Amino acid sequence: MKILVTGGAGYVGSVLVKKLLEKNIKVCVVDSLMYDNGHSILPFFGTSKFKFIKGDVRDEGLMKGLVHNFDFVIHLAAIVGFPACRKNPHLAQTVNVDSSKLISSLMSKEQGTVYASTGSNYGIIENEICTEETPLNPISLYGKTKTEAENIFLNENQAVAYRFATAFGLSPRMRLDLLINDFVYQAINNKLLVMFEKTFKRTFIHVSDMANAIIHAIDNYDSMKNNTYNVGGDSNNYSKEEIALMIKEKIDYYLHFAEVGEDEDKRNYEVSYKKINDAGFFINKTVEEGIKELVEASPALDVRSAYKNV
Repeated sequence: MKILVTGGAGYVGSVLVKKLLEKNIKVCVVDSLMYDNGHSILPFFGTSKFKFIKGDVRDEGLMKGLVHNFDFVIHLAAIVGFPACRKNPHLAQTVNVDSSKLISSLMSKEQGTVYASTGSNYGIIENEICTEETPLNPISLYGKTKTEAENIFLNENQAVAYRFATAFGLSPRMRLDLLINDFVYQAINNKLLVMFEKTFKRTFIHVSDMANAIIHAIDNYDSMKNNTYNVGGDSNNYSKEEIALMIKEKIDYYLHFAEVGEDEDKRNYEVSYKKINDAGFFINKTVEEGIKELVEASPALDVRSAYKNV
């Protein structure tokens, strides 16, 4: 089997590629290294089944010569999160949407696609548990671009589209702009966390479980294709306050609840994961385990700017 991973040097991609290589699968990564100098994938060089191409997924000439060579395309390359999309809207539109149109147009019906979408597609949900049937109403540019790209792959390629919960945990291409990772970093390094909208609830998924879910889709593609799935775990539904208090059990820091401030993405709901569970996938990592590993790794995470997307 041969798999093309776009954005394979990124936060999720670098974890996924390692797992694919361990399964003796041939992997080609296309990544522009926009946020990284390639350190995350250095251990893979010298492995006969690994190939890296430094390039832009929007490059039609590059992608035309690549896409048809693979059994699966795992499309992870994206401008991720509302702050990064707001900072450069044109880049967000071209990377998140235009690259998806390009890749979709180059794929045959015999090829499989797993698209990394997001729970931000739902927008504001009032007093209900979110399922895959909940209408999509994205309010951030990030959510809007990911919704558009998701529809492209579902309509044209019978893809598996994963609406991931909020990611957390350690990765070779670390990110500290993710909620749990950021909270732990601030608690350790600033001894202070100022929080707004403390009752807002989210579901969370460890980056290792994100990679495992993608592999599960590859292994069960025929039964899962042409469908969307919320990907996370019912046990990882928490409010921001609950996350902060869990961190406080391991780190002594000052927690202040502010009355001003808001999250542009407006995620404040619980999510049902029955559909992905019925398809045979369950998460392995708890939030508590992720916080523990982040605390233990904190001495190695002392340069904040290197681990941000904005």
